[in-house]
Amino acid sequence: MPKKVLIIEDDPDISSLIAQYLTSEGYAVGVASSGIAGLEQLKRNLPDLLILDLLLPDVDGLEVCKRLRGDPDSAALHILMLTARGEESDKIVGLTSGADDYVTKPFSPHELVARVKALLRRGKQTKKELRSTLYRYGPLVLDSARHELTVHGKGVRLTAKEFALLALLLENKGQVLTRKRLLEDIWGYGSNTTTRTIEVHIHALRKKITFLNDAIQTVFSYGYKLKEDGNKSTEIRSSSN
Repeated sequence: MPKKVLIIEDDPDISSLIAQYLTSEGYAVGVASSGIAGLEQLKRNLPDLLILDLLLPDVDGLEVCKRLRGDPDSAALHILMLTARGEESDKIVGLTSGADDYVTKPFSPHELVARVKALLRRGKQTKKELRSTLYRYGPLVLDSARHELTVHGKGVRLTAKEFALLALLLENKGQVLTRKRLLEDIWGYGSNTTTRTIEVHIHALRKKITFLNDAIQTVFSYGYKLKEDGNKSTEIRSSSN
């Protein structure tokens, strides 16, 4: 079965171009020209990945993204956001609303297809490779098998990429993880990819789980690490699937 990709883009020339390239790569492609039309299609048939324009008529891309992340059925959907804006703040807002990555217009269709492939490939590998592990780190408990996170006993909702990033930090606590490794392990991108996705996802983790502000340490020009001691944090169970 071919992977399904939905494009929500109000510019027919852009959506047609993207659809042409993705179809040539073997994807089953659907197109919607507005936020409302896109949400209706998503309810009927959830794709494997969504390409979402930021500026849309009726309901904009940010609101579409928030609604999808707030619905358990679509919370783990891969979302690649398109933006015509060059301001860094707009890209950050897009990612913090729940998008997995962004591409700025004008863009190379080849780069966009490569990003789509990487997100879908990484998502498939993560399901296969993620060990059934329960971690406790201070007030945080992460269950990779159930894909659940609690802090002080209360559930915290993370996007798929935020969850995978936190799990990798917990698995390697005390060790510095380079940007190159994070891009390759979580997003499937090569080291030559230029993106602020990692920084924005780290920011999102710190915002959603405030005690991680100090626990996740930035190693300047290199990467990130989770402090070894999260109030005597421990990995309390580990097994292979």
